[in-house]
Amino acid sequence: MTITTVKWTLSQYHQMIEAGILEDCHVELIRGEIVQISPEGTPHASKRISTQERLSQLLGNSAQIRPAAPITLLDGSEPEPDLAIVQRVEDNYLSHHPYPENIFWVIEYSNTSLAKDLGIKAEIYAAAGIREYWVVNLQENKLVVFRDPVDGEYRSQQEFTAGNISPLAFPDVAVSVSWLLP
Repeated sequence: MTITTVKWTLSQYHQMIEAGILEDCHVELIRGEIVQISPEGTPHASKRISTQERLSQLLGNSAQIRPAAPITLLDGSEPEPDLAIVQRVEDNYLSHHPYPENIFWVIEYSNTSLAKDLGIKAEIYAAAGIREYWVVNLQENKLVVFRDPVDGEYRSQQEFTAGNISPLAFPDVAVSVSWLLP
């Protein structure tokens, strides 16, 4: 016997949210499947919040920092990355979540979800054309930077444990890797 799962559309997912069906669930939509999000541990939450504050100071009005909020990808995914650094738009995303063309880069803090963040999340972000994706690996205290998405995968992957890194969208901004790591 073959088991087939139901694939949900973005519209159906939004209808479930509006109807309150997912009210007590911490989930995201990945390739049409509703996936549970792991709860944040102490280092995860602490570093996400401090990184958000520092990036807000560094970038000022050049970008909006969206913590743990949905972004809409056209493959039937609506993930909720820990931080999405996005363009400021006039309606402040009242009518839609940021689309790939609005996203400068995405950051995930990862401990128990490391395999998902380095695997399927990297795949969906690359397929959407998000130029840059950072994973803060809390298990090994290192930053993994994915860049140059082509044909659904990132061609560049680098690891950092120290120094500074400049986001592609803001080459004059130096982000200290030590700020990101516990």
